[in-house]
Amino acid sequence: MVAAPIFGYLGDRFNRKIILSCGIFFWSAVTLFSSFITKEYYWLFVLSRVLVGIGESSYSSISPTIIGDLFTNNTRTMMLSVFYFAIPLGSGLGYILGSSAKDAAGDWHWALRVSPVLGMTAGTLILFFVPDPKRGSVDQQGGQLRTRTPWICDMKALAKNRSYVFSSLASSAVSFATGAFGMWIPIYLYRAQVVQKTVVPCTNEPCSSRDSLWSSSSLIFGAITCVTGLLGVLIGAATTRLCRQKTERADPLVCAVSMLGSAIFICLIFVVAKKSIVGAYFCIFIGETLLFLNWAITADILMHVVVPTRRATAVAFQSFTSHLLGDAGSPYLIGLISDALQKTYAKSVLWQFLSLGYALMVCPFVIVLGGMFFLATALFFLDDREKAEKQLSQLAKSPSSVKV
Repeated sequence: MVAAPIFGYLGDRFNRKIILSCGIFFWSAVTLFSSFITKEYYWLFVLSRVLVGIGESSYSSISPTIIGDLFTNNTRTMMLSVFYFAIPLGSGLGYILGSSAKDAAGDWHWALRVSPVLGMTAGTLILFFVPDPKRGSVDQQGGQLRTRTPWICDMKALAKNRSYVFSSLASSAVSFATGAFGMWIPIYLYRAQVVQKTVVPCTNEPCSSRDSLWSSSSLIFGAITCVTGLLGVLIGAATTRLCRQKTERADPLVCAVSMLGSAIFICLIFVVAKKSIVGAYFCIFIGETLLFLNWAITADILMHVVVPTRRATAVAFQSFTSHLLGDAGSPYLIGLISDALQKTYAKSVLWQFLSLGYALMVCPFVIVLGGMFFLATALFFLDDREKAEKQLSQLAKSPSSVKV
């Protein structure tokens, strides 16, 4: 979160693929190093997990801008969809491969030794095969922007860009929900099965059956995340392309409708989980599909309303905002609310299940708020897109004509 603005600044001014590759190599090396730290140096392990975010911020800030300078219009929407599909795919595979590696080796440290190999391979491929196009070359039909604005001017322009501000707040709502779900849904489903008396509840002592069930829930949840991520980005790209034939505000409107629809099914999770785990998984499937539908579209909105020379900065601060208001605190907040509710009937298995469900009900309310932000984006989208096009023309002409 903290490193994202730094990479945003660098990404608008220097060779992007070198920065991207270095960040991924650093990320992979730190992850591999952390797997060999002993419990006597727990503080060092925590520090190494913090440093992973530096590599993550490099790719999340810079990669969309490279795609934005390689493609345009519906093709860009599709390519951004392919890129953002990697987020739920990687997240889902993380649950699956991490759990499988732990079980196969009998040691959880091996879960941290799988992804570095993949990361270093990706970094090498990026360094040697990915082009670094000139900023704005596609928008200018092969031309090149001769002017870059100062960083302070970039920040002022982004703060005045209403479509960017509202879409960033909406993105924070998505991040809030996905962060909370990733932490708490497997535990919630375990507690649901305890209430249904399909499993025996565990005490505070180590319980192998509980660990096995949580592992199983993580695998299923990971598989659902992979599939819904694929469906979400594909449906989002196809729906947006179709709706653009009807209205020029299609991008934010599709996002708003998907968010509001997602909130309905996510609410239903906590209604049906007490009686049917299968029903809960079905609601998770539909709710996540609708939630993931807007990821690539949000990035495409940014490409439309922000000029190429400040896109990395824009993506970086959108990432910063999404983490700050979203998944950086949502798992803790949900746990805090659940613990506060549990104090009344601390020993009740049913109340442990219900209290976590009540805490997770914060998520659909936040998602509805995100849908409202996307509706606000739709109000200003056309004006901000027109302003970006005018600024782009000014940047292509001469430094003296540039306006914030």
